[in-house]
Amino acid sequence: MENALPPLAAYAARLGDDSLILGQRLGEWCGHAPALEVDLSLSNVALDLIGQATHFLGLAGAIEGAGREADKLAFHRDVMDFSNCLLVEQPNGDFAQTIARQFLFSHYQALLFEQMAQVEDERFAAIAAKALKEVKYHATLASDWVVRLGDGTDESKARMTTGLDWMWRFADELFVMDDVDAAAIAAGAGVDKAALRADWDTRVDAILADATLARPAARRPVLGGRVGRHSEHLGHLLSEMQFLQRAYPGATW
Repeated sequence: MENALPPLAAYAARLGDDSLILGQRLGEWCGHAPALEVDLSLSNVALDLIGQATHFLGLAGAIEGAGREADKLAFHRDVMDFSNCLLVEQPNGDFAQTIARQFLFSHYQALLFEQMAQVEDERFAAIAAKALKEVKYHATLASDWVVRLGDGTDESKARMTTGLDWMWRFADELFVMDDVDAAAIAAGAGVDKAALRADWDTRVDAILADATLARPAARRPVLGGRVGRHSEHLGHLLSEMQFLQRAYPGATW
């Protein structure tokens, strides 16, 4: 992977990349959501995530100390330099598939930030604490829609089931630990993601029960996003997101 970052900077970049890519994905719904209220809700969630990305990528750049601030890391890295999980780069699909992705990720992120808000490193703790209220709202919003769609009509239930089936294979990667995570924990900044899995299962299963939806069957996890092995979907997303800064470096409003 090019432009390799020091471990703690890489950890911050992972957090920023998760939020940045999911925020960009949700932004694709702007003007296309099924109702005005939903359009505004998804756009606001996207803005929250972009705000988180700005803080975490800014912190990554500060730790790296090479003069790269948040915008530089967002718009001038190649696809293999991004370390977001594969879940967040998956296409929106229909509304149910988008909600399935948001449901799985937001409950993970809420648990992660609850723990991160307590870490010794005040920089990571402050960003997580600030974002926690937003993320809890994201989880509630997505959960409400999972219940409405799952316990709705035959068609909405079928679409919600299909969306969950598509996204489920990418959920395991959220909880995989590696050397970057271990280094962040040793530095007083990281969270043991594997330890979050049991609580995540409990929260997700409770919502699925309310929605009268079956938990998707376990299947072989799809991994690789943390080390730059991405699906073709991320390249297409970045080609749109980065176009302006790539074509006109340093352009400002």
